[in-house]
Amino acid sequence: MKTLARMALAGAETDAPLAPIRTESISALIARQPFFKGLAAEHLDTLAESAMEMEFVAGQSIFDEGSPANRFYLILEGRVVLESEVKEHECLPIRVLGRGDALGWAWLVPPNLLHFSARALEPTRTIFFYGTRLREQCGQDHELGYQLLTRVMEVVVQNLNAIQERLVECADPAKFSNPRLSALLKA
Repeated sequence: MKTLARMALAGAETDAPLAPIRTESISALIARQPFFKGLAAEHLDTLAESAMEMEFVAGQSIFDEGSPANRFYLILEGRVVLESEVKEHECLPIRVLGRGDALGWAWLVPPNLLHFSARALEPTRTIFFYGTRLREQCGQDHELGYQLLTRVMEVVVQNLNAIQERLVECADPAKFSNPRLSALLKA
């Protein structure tokens, strides 16, 4: 993927309009993210060593369910849909993520396989983190590991809640033999 600086240089060579060059450092960008609020400066530095900005075009796959989980993202701009394969070549949307949301938590939790697919719904700008490297650093710095694990668990709970809502939406109340549960689903 081209960096903005390379895009700007390429534009200068072809007389195309110059792309804006972002001057904010990756460290400053990470420090401003609510997901990392309260982290110690040394932990923010560790994150920055394993990070870079990445952009996706509308419709672009970010990752596929079942693939190795070796990265995660924070969404800076745009929207991403989490999907789960329910039948061959058919995906069920689980949750739409946007600015400030974390994407891809399985890098921290064995067996380190992705549980969903993710696809950009519109042009999306993210901070990309090398999860494998961070997992190793969490093993060396347990405080960093604890801090990241507590934040990742919030994402897991949000995803579980979204899955539960989707299951209720997709459920056919007539198939339940429990009248109390069937009544809840009809409400």
